[in-house]
Amino acid sequence: MNWSSIVAIYALFWVMTAFVILPIGVRTHEELGLPKTPGQADGAPGNFRPRVVLLRTTLLSAVLFGLYYLNYIYGWIDRHSFDALFNRPK
Repeated sequence: MNWSSIVAIYALFWVMTAFVILPIGVRTHEELGLPKTPGQADGAPGNFRPRVVLLRTTLLSAVLFGLYYLNYIYGWIDRHSFDALFNRPK
């Protein structure tokens, strides 16, 4: 696999993982008992910590990409693995 492909695929894993990680552990001002700013949306986070989100996203995407790359090298699951799922008797 070319290094530019590795970087591009890792970036895709990172972005997808970020959307999964973003809502984890976030609470609203109401849930935390904090006062709201006038005009603030009801669902605005009260304890958003971007460094924690970046760290969690980077770690999880590295693990997932590592599994993807190992599968690419060793071929544990290939396109033929799905034949049994989609080839139903007629």
